[in-house]
Amino acid sequence: MTSLSSSRTDRAGASGSEPIPSLRKIIHIDMDAFYAAVEQRDFPELRGKPVVVGGAPNSRGVVATCSYEARAFGIRSAMPAAQAYRLCPEAVFVRPRFDVYRAVSAQIRAILREFTDRVEAVSLDEAYLDVTASPFCQGSATRIAEEIKRRIRESTGLTASAGVSYNKFLAKIASDRDKPDGLCVITPEQGRTVIADLPIGAFHGIGKATEAKMLALGIRYGRDLERLPLATLIQHFGKAGEHYYRIARGIDERPVVPDRPRKSWGAETTFPVDLSDRDEMCEQLAKLAEGVLDKLSRHGLTARGLTVKVKYDNFELVTRGRTLDRPFRDVRDVVPHLADLLARTEAGRRKVRLLGVSFSVLENAQRPVILDLFTPD
Repeated sequence: MTSLSSSRTDRAGASGSEPIPSLRKIIHIDMDAFYAAVEQRDFPELRGKPVVVGGAPNSRGVVATCSYEARAFGIRSAMPAAQAYRLCPEAVFVRPRFDVYRAVSAQIRAILREFTDRVEAVSLDEAYLDVTASPFCQGSATRIAEEIKRRIRESTGLTASAGVSYNKFLAKIASDRDKPDGLCVITPEQGRTVIADLPIGAFHGIGKATEAKMLALGIRYGRDLERLPLATLIQHFGKAGEHYYRIARGIDERPVVPDRPRKSWGAETTFPVDLSDRDEMCEQLAKLAEGVLDKLSRHGLTARGLTVKVKYDNFELVTRGRTLDRPFRDVRDVVPHLADLLARTEAGRRKVRLLGVSFSVLENAQRPVILDLFTPD
């Protein structure tokens, strides 16, 4: 276990005169190289080898995840499979088995709910728990995290890393600090010190584009972010500036929300050869939209929001969307909007390697009331 109150990190108090934020006990559980670990568990011949789960090396697919042996070669999630192959030709490329991953995820989620009903599943392989009021392990969040890790290992044969802190942001940061099979605790007194030393690119929720903008403004670490007035951050980053202002001070009051509502359904595809014909792109988008609409219909849902996703041949990604005042009826109702949204991109003038469609603002098909549609296991 890594404790930031140990000699590895100074136990500095929060800087400034602001009080330490109200205390909660939040745990972030993150499975280690989840898909790849499941494959290595189920197929012993893969253990100890660099395993890449995702597209085939001669395809246009991407890496969903990879084993730690593969990461040693520089392979990372979302990397093109062809690039991963160039980095490690001896890697074993495996197609994803999402039905198996979902089943294992359900096992893990059941373990988490033994300790609290306040579990927010972020994805198949990670979740937040609020154990502030949990009576288990004499109320110690650290001991609860240790017990969760033990039970996951015994039940599934897999390892998980855990972060313990007083809010979601720092619990997430903590879970990344000692992987794999790690346990890291960030106390309330240490929160702002940890954030001050954190490179801005390591802030959860700050993507490459925002990172580049912050670096251009001289914001390299959390301490640089904390120095900026709220008005300046809002000027440069809009509403998100308020969030950055609070995070820089160790303040994150987002609750752990059980059964997080699913806000959209979508599908995407990467093409074997880049597309350059706009009509062909519209046809591909229509096929994707038809499949998603069929899935919505089976769940008794309609949608009023539509988003088109385009990834150009240089991997630049753009999205265009709109929301109607009435639900889409069928794919014929959607096609004109797909063509219009695509026309608002550079698709056709630039080659396209991936297209995607998603529907949002989900409503019950029988009565037009927006649903809290829970993400299925």
